[in-house]
Amino acid sequence: MQKIPAFIVLLLPLFFLFSSCEKKENKELTDYVNPFIGTGGHGHTYPGASAPFGMVQLSPDTRLSGWDGCSAYHYSDSIVYGFSHTHLSGTGISDYGDILLMPVTEAFNPDNWKKEYGYESPFSHGSEVAKPAYYSVELLRYKIKAELTATPRTGMHRYTFPENAARRVVLDLKHRDFVLASSIFLNGNNEISGERRSKAWAPDQRLYYVIRFSQNIDSVRLFKDNTPIASTDSLRGENLKAIIYFSASEKPLIAKVGISAVDIKGARKNMIAENPGWDFDRVYKKTRKAWEKELSKIKVSSDNEEQKRIFYTAVYHSYLNPNLYMDVDGRYRGTDGKVHTAKDFTNYTVFSLWDTFRATHPLFTIVQRKRTEDFIQTFLHQYQYGGQLPVWELSANYTGCMIGYHAVPVIVDAYVKGIRGFDAGLALKAMKHSATMHHLGLDAYREKGFIAIDDEPESVSKTLEYAYDDWCIAQMARQLRREKDYKTYIRRAQSYKNLYNPATGFMQPKKENIWKTPFDPREVDFNFTEANSWQYSFFVPQDVQGLIALHGGDSAFIARLDSLFAAPEETSGRHQSDITGLIGQYAHGNEPSHHMAYLYAFAGAPWNTQEMVTRILYEMYSDKADGLSGNEDCGQMSSWYVLSSIGFYPVTPGSKDYIFGTPLFPKTVIHLENGNEFTIEAPKVSDKNIYIQSAKLNGKNYDKSFISIDDILAGGKLYLKMGPKPNKAWASDTPSRPKSSIDDYPIQPVPYFVAATNTFFDSIKVELASPVKGAKIYYSTNGSRPDSNSLLYTAPIVLHNSGSISAIAYAPALPPSKVVESRFKKIPKTRSIKLLSTYSNQYTAGGDNGLIDFIKGGKDFRDGTWQGYEGQDFTAIVDLGKKERIRKISVGFMQSIRSWIWIPRKIHFYISDDGENFTEVGVLNPKVAPDDDHTFRHAYGVKLNRRYARYVKIHAESIGKVPDWHPGAGGKSWIFVDEIVIE
Repeated sequence: MQKIPAFIVLLLPLFFLFSSCEKKENKELTDYVNPFIGTGGHGHTYPGASAPFGMVQLSPDTRLSGWDGCSAYHYSDSIVYGFSHTHLSGTGISDYGDILLMPVTEAFNPDNWKKEYGYESPFSHGSEVAKPAYYSVELLRYKIKAELTATPRTGMHRYTFPENAARRVVLDLKHRDFVLASSIFLNGNNEISGERRSKAWAPDQRLYYVIRFSQNIDSVRLFKDNTPIASTDSLRGENLKAIIYFSASEKPLIAKVGISAVDIKGARKNMIAENPGWDFDRVYKKTRKAWEKELSKIKVSSDNEEQKRIFYTAVYHSYLNPNLYMDVDGRYRGTDGKVHTAKDFTNYTVFSLWDTFRATHPLFTIVQRKRTEDFIQTFLHQYQYGGQLPVWELSANYTGCMIGYHAVPVIVDAYVKGIRGFDAGLALKAMKHSATMHHLGLDAYREKGFIAIDDEPESVSKTLEYAYDDWCIAQMARQLRREKDYKTYIRRAQSYKNLYNPATGFMQPKKENIWKTPFDPREVDFNFTEANSWQYSFFVPQDVQGLIALHGGDSAFIARLDSLFAAPEETSGRHQSDITGLIGQYAHGNEPSHHMAYLYAFAGAPWNTQEMVTRILYEMYSDKADGLSGNEDCGQMSSWYVLSSIGFYPVTPGSKDYIFGTPLFPKTVIHLENGNEFTIEAPKVSDKNIYIQSAKLNGKNYDKSFISIDDILAGGKLYLKMGPKPNKAWASDTPSRPKSSIDDYPIQPVPYFVAATNTFFDSIKVELASPVKGAKIYYSTNGSRPDSNSLLYTAPIVLHNSGSISAIAYAPALPPSKVVESRFKKIPKTRSIKLLSTYSNQYTAGGDNGLIDFIKGGKDFRDGTWQGYEGQDFTAIVDLGKKERIRKISVGFMQSIRSWIWIPRKIHFYISDDGENFTEVGVLNPKVAPDDDHTFRHAYGVKLNRRYARYVKIHAESIGKVPDWHPGAGGKSWIFVDEIVIE
């Protein structure tokens, strides 16, 4: 062995030091991405292979059902069922899971399919590898190494079988969604093609596939309804599977799968164009390179490796959706179900807009401007062909999920930020169409200025989100110089004022224009969307200054924000899985809270924003499987992190401004599509130095707590001097604060009614009030429309009989309010009801007397007019006060099996003279199919012939546990009842 000279020995440590530095410096950004982040907890992400914004998401399926199985994978699982080609990232409902392939070695008994799958395999996380464009795992049952990669429109599998093992691949078209139609065609020596049409969240999802294998197929066994089919080269049906046999070989078996929403020809074209060969590694490297390019649009410098892993995984998750939805020849399926050809744009799908309008799309206006243009072109074509802008669109289907019309802020945000490669006039027309439809409470919202409990479920959330969307329409109208439209929508944008209760300081539900009582802002009920009043009372991004004024000014508003973050973390009312990541009543695990920490800056306390944003960044994200505090929601949870860790956040999409928080990284460089670079430097930032002491933009002092997109796109450098204590002099005065205000065409909020309820036995006292000090209220009780010539309200109104009160408010310098009306029902004072079952506090129908208040249940079980009973029979006794002749007894029930509500199995009717001894006078067996999934209501009754009684008892038998065929199998079923009518 040759001896190394002494001077070389002395230099070796330096050599290794420089080598390690060089290695660290040359680390690619894709190396920081950990696709397992979010696959545990409630993140609902998947670890498989996809191209940026790709049509294919090729990933392992380890969970068949359940809320934490929405992506078909959960990190706590230990069984893999196969590898399917479409997945949703972080949603709350499961769709997709199309075209499942699973390599096997065992001789397979199809009887196993009747048990569950039969071909599934255990796996260990120790053998899993996941990185951008690549996933692999060892199938322990078969000792097969399965590797996956993808191009935008194709998936590629590489299976390494044990030496001399039998080689088989299972194709399962039944897997996951309910299948409407499917087919399998054998083409030549190594190709299989077909269709899979399915129904779940998307009511008609169409997918066509072509599968080619690197090895000729020896034979194929086809199965329909788990029964072998005689030798054939094609098969159609709703429950199709195939076992594909290959001869032994030393080489891995490669399968590549092209998909299309148009036809088989499109799937084949996609495969030929994007993946013509059999070089798995080349495909992987090409797609990984595409990821590196996208990730490189934002480069952060830091010695904190964990933060960089979290950051680049968040960028990665932000770029998984929306998904390409167009073949290489430009054809795509539109929301009219027909095939169209795109001209000068790329068509996309999967728009989770209630989530992503908040941060993901505003992030895209900085780093994905060309794609943003394509997204908006997609919206407009969906409007032209399908009749409306998307709300939650999936595979060219309107899912009917979530609220608002949040394609609007995405369009407007892009337009005001200079992305204008679309027809702005058509966009305004489409937006106005969304705002003038006759559904989801919009009629009541337009007429009254708010939505009431009995108008529409989720009344508060819908009112607030419609108001924000209308503000966005107003901004677009003003950009296009449509002043009439601007006036209409800027007034509608102030509708939030009609639900602000000055007595409680919260956005509060109303029924019959009476504030809901009792009221608990922590209560989760169907007046809010996945939230409670704490989590929605700050959603006025279009007029934060107006909201501050309602609270009484800056100090009061800051105190209310402090109370939000300091409140007890427990919620009350209905359990809502989405409400997670709590700091007080702030819920970072769900979107309505995401802007709240930034609101301090609007009230002149940016240091509070800096402190709270830092806390959220550190507490709510990690590089572990459960590293997300809630559903990823197609990028929103991650986009919040990306923007906030850079140092700013868009509180009001549709405005040019991003509000400063505090950066995580000493240096961030944003590489813009226009060729410019924008750099953010905060050299001494740390978990201790979180407060901005001063700022400079391009070398000049900068004293604002926000920055415009124009400054970012122009390029340059933002320098932030950081320190361990707040500098309360920086950016706290009014000119330095972000501004979100509605300054013209002010409205006057509607008056409200103060009463215990809107039903009474003898008499009721009703008070009228207005949120505006000094407002005069005029009213009428004769059904006429009130005006300034009507009765002036000066004292409480006492009603002795059923009737209505209409009211209008007038105040100086404001237009008259909208007219509101309340109806009051007098119940015969001799009549009472005794409930022998316990109703849910979520479904009260107004309280104990709700079943005899002469108000019949509405069309929706969430509208406040129904009483709901979970996991029990229903029994009630009505006391008429004296013996009366009874001609008929009837009672209303609802069925809505998607909400676990069934018509009772049997309904018994009884009468009694003493309330103790009852005689059955009828029993009904409703002829309703338990699997009828239409929502309907029906009154069931019996006629009596000259029978006298004082008491009437009704007993309804629950169907018991939820049937086995239902998604909630084994759970508690519900009975919904209203109204008991005795004639």
